[in-house]
Amino acid sequence: MSVRRLSPNQPESFAFQPEVLKQVQAWMANYPPGKQQSAVIPILWLVQKQEGWVPEPAIRAVAELLGMPVIRVLEIATFYTMFMLEPVGTHALVQVCGTTPCMVRGAGELIEVCKRRIGPHDHRSADGKFYWQEVECLGACSNAPMAAINDYYYEDLDAASFEKLLDQFAAGEKPAPGSVIGRQGASPEGGPLTLTDASLYDGSAAKKIKIPNLPSSKPPAKEPA
Repeated sequence: MSVRRLSPNQPESFAFQPEVLKQVQAWMANYPPGKQQSAVIPILWLVQKQEGWVPEPAIRAVAELLGMPVIRVLEIATFYTMFMLEPVGTHALVQVCGTTPCMVRGAGELIEVCKRRIGPHDHRSADGKFYWQEVECLGACSNAPMAAINDYYYEDLDAASFEKLLDQFAAGEKPAPGSVIGRQGASPEGGPLTLTDASLYDGSAAKKIKIPNLPSSKPPAKEPA
């Protein structure tokens, strides 16, 4: 794993927005007294949803809130790559999967689009709207190549469809996630080829099953001596 460091450019302070603080308190309430530190990861995630990334003042605020040493919260924020440690794009955080299934299906073309439109990886675009990085397997190998943009997966991409997505995000739109070719889940292109009989899913087959009477699990009664 590469070394992850905090951005040298940090805000002076951090404060939870009122609606976010309610969510933080709800997470803390999920744990018994004295165990609120267990909420550190979801609370850091709420920080990121509010700010777009996890700034250093927020790490200190979370540590104080949970009664944890700052170094422990810093260790968590720098260990998990889900936490961004520098400002990201205002419109889109683009994470292109570059692992083998995606790479052999055309992830290289998506990466070239990012380099041309956004700039070097792990940096914001000149207009501040985009930030992109290449990441390891995101688990959608059947629908490769794919990219995670903000909170959602966009699958079965090629250079043209990826460009269209970026255009939509640049315009402030929120494109529907999923396969851009209309694939159903991870089924073959064109639709499922097996288990296509609708009666398999309407419960009719289950109604015909007769469950036999099972033998009693009680031990047999002892005969009188």
